[in-house]
Amino acid sequence: MRTEDLILVSVDDHIVEPPGLFDGRLPAKYADLAPRLTRKEDGTDVWIYDGNEIPNIGLNAVVGRPPEEYGIEPTSLEDMRPGCYDVNERVRDMNANGVLGSMNFPSFPQFCGQLFARSEDKDMALAMVRAYNDWHIEGWCGAAPGRFIPLAIPVLWDPKLAADEVRRVAAKGCHAVTFSENPEKLGWPSFHSDHWDPFWQACSDEGTIACLHIGSSSQLVITSVEAPIDVLITLQPMNIVQAAADLLWSPVLRKFPDLRIALSEGGIGWIPYLLERVDYVYHHHRAWTGQDFGDILPSQLFKERIITCFIDDAFGVDNRRYLNLDNITWECDYPHSDSTWPQAPELAMKYLAEVDDGEVDKITHLNAMRHFRYDPFGIRPRERCTVGALRAEAGDVDVSVVSRAPAGTVAKKRTGASDLKSLSDDEG
Repeated sequence: MRTEDLILVSVDDHIVEPPGLFDGRLPAKYADLAPRLTRKEDGTDVWIYDGNEIPNIGLNAVVGRPPEEYGIEPTSLEDMRPGCYDVNERVRDMNANGVLGSMNFPSFPQFCGQLFARSEDKDMALAMVRAYNDWHIEGWCGAAPGRFIPLAIPVLWDPKLAADEVRRVAAKGCHAVTFSENPEKLGWPSFHSDHWDPFWQACSDEGTIACLHIGSSSQLVITSVEAPIDVLITLQPMNIVQAAADLLWSPVLRKFPDLRIALSEGGIGWIPYLLERVDYVYHHHRAWTGQDFGDILPSQLFKERIITCFIDDAFGVDNRRYLNLDNITWECDYPHSDSTWPQAPELAMKYLAEVDDGEVDKITHLNAMRHFRYDPFGIRPRERCTVGALRAEAGDVDVSVVSRAPAGTVAKKRTGASDLKSLSDDEG
């Protein structure tokens, strides 16, 4: 397959929310309490909500900037490429990158709506969650039909209300919801409890995928306060193995046979060994641990029910025979620092060049379309969905590297793990 003939659907990208997203979407009594974007004296933009101040962390929106300017300091919209927060510019950047479809995780509410879950006024919090989801589905995804996969945030503090929200947004065409990789770290019951059963049941009933993004436990993996940030960045995707093991040994997947879970931004290269290890543990220890998977192995359960994705993972693709090819998906991670924009097709072809065309299609778009009930071809003819066709529509999009702010000079002063402790909740 030629690079220009690829069709790319990314199941993990991110939104930097624009100001005014709550306008007209809240009950009158909560309108003045909505999160608002405010410019500070130092020139950075922060969201203010319920006594909290939430900055946009630099690494969350650095596409198009020189790597020496990357950093973890708070930033402003002016420091970012407009495609980070403007949906029309986002589509133009997708075209320039040859990407047809995109699923976008939230930023300031945190990966699974932790910001709203911390509010003491739960009625207000519920209104915020619903308003955010309505904006995401109607205002963001609805602005460009066929280009986005809707993704809702959950009502994290109440599993029954969470179930209601899953059903409400499913009626609007949204069949993906973010959730925590480890809810116990957020102060709620773990996967091993029946606490979340109403939520899991609603996801099962509606065919909604629960997406567990790395960092959605609001905790960063820090090995030492003296460790350079490179250690954290290296380990971050692979640490999703903790959520995978937790899920496999919990009753969740066995109790809800129609439930599908996505491990978002976790890569796939580590999976073959995990599957080998869980089967070994099952054979050697089930007599005393009491685990019972019936007539299948834990590895089979993983392959059948867990959707995986990767950004750049040549080893994982080369070892795809150990995985379920029908559950492997691709991601771009725009506009985060790991993103392959604007050369995603070229980078993808480095490890897809020797892969059968049918397998390439599954990995790059067909699996995502099936799992997330996403049908771009119903709106846009397939021949207009390829890398070549999309890029032909983006001839005026400037993808050159542009210096936007001297963030790098500041960032170099704070590159240790100890500097990240105060930011871990903002990242999650």
